[in-house]
Amino acid sequence: MEKVGHMLVSGPSITQKEINYVIDAVKNAWYENANMYHERFEKAFASYVERKYAITLPSCTSALHLALVSLGIGPGDEVIVPEITWIATAAPITYVGATPVFADINPNTWCLSAKSFEECITPNTRAVIPVDLYGNMPNMAEIQSIAKKFNIAIIEDAAEAIGSEHKGKKAGSFGETGVFSFHGSKTMTTGEGGMLVTDNEYIYRRVLTLRDHGRPPSDKKFYNTEIAYKYKMSSMQAALGLAQLERIEELIARKRLIFSWYYQELSDINDIILNYEGPYTKNTYWMVTIILNKKFGIKKEELIQQLIENNIDARPFFYPLSSLPAYKKSEQVDIAKKRNLNAYNISPYGINLPCGMNMSEDKVSYVCKILRRLLSL
Repeated sequence: MEKVGHMLVSGPSITQKEINYVIDAVKNAWYENANMYHERFEKAFASYVERKYAITLPSCTSALHLALVSLGIGPGDEVIVPEITWIATAAPITYVGATPVFADINPNTWCLSAKSFEECITPNTRAVIPVDLYGNMPNMAEIQSIAKKFNIAIIEDAAEAIGSEHKGKKAGSFGETGVFSFHGSKTMTTGEGGMLVTDNEYIYRRVLTLRDHGRPPSDKKFYNTEIAYKYKMSSMQAALGLAQLERIEELIARKRLIFSWYYQELSDINDIILNYEGPYTKNTYWMVTIILNKKFGIKKEELIQQLIENNIDARPFFYPLSSLPAYKKSEQVDIAKKRNLNAYNISPYGINLPCGMNMSEDKVSYVCKILRRLLSL
């Protein structure tokens, strides 16, 4: 058995291909060739997710921000988000002066509940941001139907779900826009970085202007038509992203293999729930997650500390947004805490286990052995 050492929750797979592309960008992506890797990356990415347009950005957060601005969302508007997600999904709503409304999650997928989404709609609702949590996907058909009925824009947060599918369609291909993250922890990475995809030419051109200090793509240089933002990706990041995208099926297969090792080790334990893969859905398992039965009498923070003492990093299942100090002044908090029972019942007992690209079957076996011991199984 291999020496396991200290195991981190996440981490990338970098090969000579990535190194070669980045070196080439460092040497050659200047002057008239400054955008050569951006253009190749955007074109390849749009093709992969079956969208007309893709725009490289410095983060998924900036992509969400520009999606909201391009849709004209601002003060007085409400945007519905799932209670369980990283704060980056909701923070840009505040950037534009709108109000985030926290909806409950489905107890199986841990993604936005279509039923709760509909219950949260008011005359001020302008958009919904369903999140493809940990590589899984919500019931997009139901969400699309509700959104269409009430004329609500969909911004799909596919930050954690490159390559996931629902009914044969790729994550990020639903709604007016899709947004992705290439953070160092993600299945494919540019270190930091993001992408916005859309089929809407108006949104595409609007975002191109907004990300470049309000300067429309044209022959008239340094002529700004509005105050906007500086949201651009470097050529080195784009080169790294292109190389990763060219290996995307290999990376996804690796993630699914790592999950299968955990499933083999833990699926016999009735009191532990692992990531769900529903009908018509392909889950790419960005994070391998377990939810403990309350009967163990242990919450996530305590178990994570015990794992760390055994050289195993773990991270907590996201806290409900309405429970965070960041939102303590929001008028939505009291309503959300009463309404979003699935989120509040699941979150205290969930952790993400080590599932970086360098995990092996032996390492997974070690994690599960320690987990069983800590839970007295």
